[in-house]
Amino acid sequence: MKIIIAPAKKMIVDQDAFPTLTEPIYLDQTQQLLTQLQHLSYSEAKTLWHCSDKLAQPNYDWLQKTDLTRNLTPAILSYSGIQYRYMAPDVFTQSALDYLQANLRILSGFYGILRPFDGIVPYRLEMQARLAVGQAKNLYEFWGNQLYQALTPEPEPIINLASQEYAKTIAPYLAPHQMMIDIVFASLVDGKLKTKATLAKMARGAMVRFMAEHQITDVATIRTFDHPDYQFDTTRSSANQLVFIYQH
Repeated sequence: MKIIIAPAKKMIVDQDAFPTLTEPIYLDQTQQLLTQLQHLSYSEAKTLWHCSDKLAQPNYDWLQKTDLTRNLTPAILSYSGIQYRYMAPDVFTQSALDYLQANLRILSGFYGILRPFDGIVPYRLEMQARLAVGQAKNLYEFWGNQLYQALTPEPEPIINLASQEYAKTIAPYLAPHQMMIDIVFASLVDGKLKTKATLAKMARGAMVRFMAEHQITDVATIRTFDHPDYQFDTTRSSANQLVFIYQH
């Protein structure tokens, strides 16, 4: 069983908490993307990133000096968005960390797919960014089925805790009868499910922590997710979707 999650825009460098154990498997492709990004003008980079000058300028300056081999941070610690803060991997036991390295994969526009202890550097490149590379008109074409091939060389269930932007890199390539189970955290509003982004990110992080702490290796046990704010909804769930309803 493999678990997929999305990256976060906010990133840090932390070389003290844990050492890097592995390097990203598609580092050559990442170098290709880096070279393409470094050829962009400031105006082109800002347009690609859809951000203000306050964010664009330091990111552009960082881009020019980015070295994929130096000042590396384990991916699981490098991302510091809401999902990762609620996962809190820095306080995991060794067995929980081992579980993450074996089962968790982070999907990335820049690195493709990452194991938790792959060494990475901060970057800014979302999967949906309109970056043409070679013959590929965007990153979905650039990566093709490579992320799926690295995720499950042999078909196995995939637990989807990623956003739709990133899940789209895996779903089209599933083997026949391969299960991809979407985990939905939602509120009931006028009888309809509504996902609130911040709450969903918090819950996804908590779910990864729950699975690692309990060494979960089957889909059924995910339903026992023990969280004060969520309750599993049997009636709205299916074989391919597990729904947890916000209780406040």
